[in-house]
Amino acid sequence: MNKLTYKHISAVVITSFCNSILWAQDTLIKRDSSNLDVTYFKDNFQDNYSGDDFNYSINDTGGINLVQRVLRKFFNWLGDIFGFDIDFIDYKTLEYIIYGLLGIIVLYLLIKFLLQNPVSSVFKTEDKDIEGFSYVEEDIKQVDFDKLIKKALKENNYRLATRYMYLKSLKVLANKKIIEWHYEKTNSDYLNEIKNSDTKNLFKRVSYIYDYVWYGEFPIDETKFIKNKEDFNALIKSSVRG
Repeated sequence: MNKLTYKHISAVVITSFCNSILWAQDTLIKRDSSNLDVTYFKDNFQDNYSGDDFNYSINDTGGINLVQRVLRKFFNWLGDIFGFDIDFIDYKTLEYIIYGLLGIIVLYLLIKFLLQNPVSSVFKTEDKDIEGFSYVEEDIKQVDFDKLIKKALKENNYRLATRYMYLKSLKVLANKKIIEWHYEKTNSDYLNEIKNSDTKNLFKRVSYIYDYVWYGEFPIDETKFIKNKEDFNALIKSSVRG
């Protein structure tokens, strides 16, 4: 085979190989020769998607709390029963009204409780019955406290004797019209009724002793009782002079 024939054969082979490759690519990739229609967005198109229906940050509860949801369900239930629409209700305002009414009720109950149970009786220990009589206005004027004091001292009950001394002082002050005794009154009430400054200071002193011993339940012996008794006697003498 001469040199010219060899070149001719090589050219034919290469040409056939290239044509086969192009044919294979044409069979794998289909060309789309159709015309494309380009669509453009209208101006301010986003305004069509700015409503609550497209706001996915809003929760299913409508932005109301538990109380408002309960109120809404309750009034919707009433509306279904009686057949009327009550969507006009402002549940937030209604919630505040309910809170206000509850506050008024609580305040009323608190005032009623305090009127029936004075503050002094709330924080004091329960009084024990003394010789079987109750503390009413008629009793304190008839009780012989000297006799009760003597009996308590005989039993070495200095705490009870201190209570009797205090009640005796109130009896003397009431008999002298210095105070107006009532079983629901407090030491502060009596103190405000006393006009004489010396008597007022003495009463303040014995009231402190009485609260300290009786309600504070601090231990007291004969020596302390004798010392405290001097203050009670000084108050009684001041009342008699006044």
